[in-house]
Amino acid sequence: CNRRGVGWRSCRVQDNPALLYALEQGKIVPVYILDTETPAEFKPGSASNWWLHHSLEALNKRLNNHLIFAQGKPGKLLLEIAKQHQASSIVWNRVYEPYERERDTTIKADLKKQGFETKSFNSSQLWEPTAIKNKSDEVYKVFTPFYRNGCLQAGAPRYPEPVPSRITYADTIHSREQLADFELLPTIAWYESFTDTWHPGEDEALARLDRLATEIAQDYKDRRNFPAIEGTSRLSPHLHFGEVSPNQVWHRLLDEFGSRRNHGVDTFLSELGWREFSTQLLYHWPNFWTENFKPKFNDFKWNTSKANLKAWQQGKTGIPIVDAGMRQLWQTGWLHNRVRMIVGSFLVKNLLIDWRQGERWFNDCLVDADLANNSAGWQWVAGSGADAAPFFRIFNPVTQSEKFDSDGTYIRTFCPELKALDAKRIHSPWTASEQTLADAGVTLGETYPRPLVDLKQSREQALARFKALSD
Repeated sequence: CNRRGVGWRSCRVQDNPALLYALEQGKIVPVYILDTETPAEFKPGSASNWWLHHSLEALNKRLNNHLIFAQGKPGKLLLEIAKQHQASSIVWNRVYEPYERERDTTIKADLKKQGFETKSFNSSQLWEPTAIKNKSDEVYKVFTPFYRNGCLQAGAPRYPEPVPSRITYADTIHSREQLADFELLPTIAWYESFTDTWHPGEDEALARLDRLATEIAQDYKDRRNFPAIEGTSRLSPHLHFGEVSPNQVWHRLLDEFGSRRNHGVDTFLSELGWREFSTQLLYHWPNFWTENFKPKFNDFKWNTSKANLKAWQQGKTGIPIVDAGMRQLWQTGWLHNRVRMIVGSFLVKNLLIDWRQGERWFNDCLVDADLANNSAGWQWVAGSGADAAPFFRIFNPVTQSEKFDSDGTYIRTFCPELKALDAKRIHSPWTASEQTLADAGVTLGETYPRPLVDLKQSREQALARFKALSD
């Protein structure tokens, strides 16, 4: 009986340690349980639920429609299903978020008392979060030594397993519910545009991995910062939902390039290392997603303007690269990593809005929303996290836009009302003459917003508040 929890990270058949172990024991009963007791703050966002629905749909197809769907209290349901199918062991792949860890520890203990063999496996991380320590047996708080001195010296991650040659199911499988009964698809059908961008499931994950290895990896370092081009893997949601394992990605690149590895490949591998770093931070500091890692930021004076927060969420800040990013997020459920840093810096350091507001919005809108990665990213931007960018490092969105979207292609894609502006003025339309704006059909304050804040003044205000905090 192969348990699948709400935070389950293994929506795949290939390289699935729990599935392989279960098959070695005999016939299996694959189960996915939607935990209805998950506290609200830990529940997936709307975009994640959309992805989960389609990922489970694809997985059920791979399992010849043998996947049992149930929702309720996982421990109780597992016991009922195991007894119903006369299972002798219950196995699953581990998750590392605070609520799920505590829940699964309790479930494992309860099932053992009932006489069931229970086993859990690591299927979502290259190394266990407890495995990478420094020479003093302490948890790393800085990424570079964590990755170079820790991960790269810890021994190679396990090599991925192939697709099982045969999957044998229990003679009689009784499904409790249908996938549709979970009601994962959001009531507001804004996600319909996602179908043009995303195709959840193991097949698409492996196709993207192929593209990474054959087209992207070698030039990744040089191309990853330009949002208008396909310079990134877009594997993040597939990794989050376990449609492909990090082990498959890691070893595919090593096998593909071998001694031909270059800076592009190594840079991508280090991004997998950052994913590991984020997970271990959340594992060892369970409140990392809600509490400043650096306590001095607890006294930071944040602004609470609901109007400014809403304008940021809707991509109506008057700063084109920020607005393009926030509209990309809404329309596609994803946001280019360079632009994540730009929109994050603008929210936290120009609008002076608490990073946790941004984390919550991303959690609801991103198809790759991951508690560890999301909170680590936001704390990095805010300067409050482990090994974070210093607070005084404030991205200028205009210079960032000019550098990484020089001809304005990305802005024109998501802010079409600005498409007639030339490459010089599209990054900062408020600096254009009235005639230039008129010729481009742009009226500030009407067809496109005026900037919410003055970039220079808001930067100075942010630095002043930080200095007061430091003092």
